[in-house]
Amino acid sequence: MGMQLRSSYSRVHQSGSMTPPNSSTSLRSFAPAISLLFNNHSIQTKGISLERCLGCNHTSRRRREYGVVASSSSNVAAPFWDDWKPQKGPAAPSLSDLVWPSAGAFAAMALLGKMDQILAPRGISMTIAPLGAVSAVLLAAPSSPAARKYNMFMAQIGCAAIGVLAFSIFGAGWLARSTALAASIAFMICTGATHPPAASLPLLFIDGAKLHHLNFWYALFPGATGCILLCLIQEMVLYLKHNFKF
Repeated sequence: MGMQLRSSYSRVHQSGSMTPPNSSTSLRSFAPAISLLFNNHSIQTKGISLERCLGCNHTSRRRREYGVVASSSSNVAAPFWDDWKPQKGPAAPSLSDLVWPSAGAFAAMALLGKMDQILAPRGISMTIAPLGAVSAVLLAAPSSPAARKYNMFMAQIGCAAIGVLAFSIFGAGWLARSTALAASIAFMICTGATHPPAASLPLLFIDGAKLHHLNFWYALFPGATGCILLCLIQEMVLYLKHNFKF
C-alpha cells in the first residue's frame, strides 16, 4: 500500500512539473491507493468487531499465531495452597441451617439403631459406617452430585455387588480389597454415578464376617435399604429448613 501511495505521489509530482496540477487529476491518481486504504481499514474493523462478538481479543489471536492456546478458566488448575483454604460462601449459615441437618442426622442414626435391636436375633446390623457418610452428603450438601438419587443408589448397589464378587473369587485379604476398590471406582466412572460413600461397601463386606451370610443380598441390604430411610429424612430436613427459619 505504501509503494502504491509513493508511486501515485511521484506521478502527480512529475505531471505537476510539466503542467499545473489539476484537482481532478490528483484525485484520479490517488484513487487506487485511497480505495485500498479504506478497504483494508474496513476489513480490520470488521475483524475486530467479529473478535469482540466471539469474546476474543488481539492477545489471544497473537497467542494462537505463535502456537500458544490459552485454556478456559475452568480447566486451569488452582494453586496448590487454595485446596487448604475454606471455600468462601455467600454468607454465614443461620442457626436453622445448623440445627435441622444435625437433628436429621440424630434421627437417622436413632432409627437405624432401633432397627438394629429388632434385627439383632438374625445377626444383621443397619448401623454401618457408609450410611454415616451418606447422611453427611444428603444433609450437609444436598445439592452436590453425590447426593443425586441416581448416583447414590446406582453406586450403592453396584459397589456392594462388586465387593461380594471379589470376596467370592479372592477370599478375604489385600487382593480382594484392592481389586474391589479399583473395580468400584471404574464402575462409578463408567456409569456416571459418583458417590464416594459407596466405595467403602466392598471393604466392609470383605472384612466383616457377620455380613458374609448375606451373599449377594448385600447389594440391597443394608446399604441401599438404609439409603431409602435417609432419603425420607432428607426430605423432612429440607422442608424444615425452607419453612422454619430462625
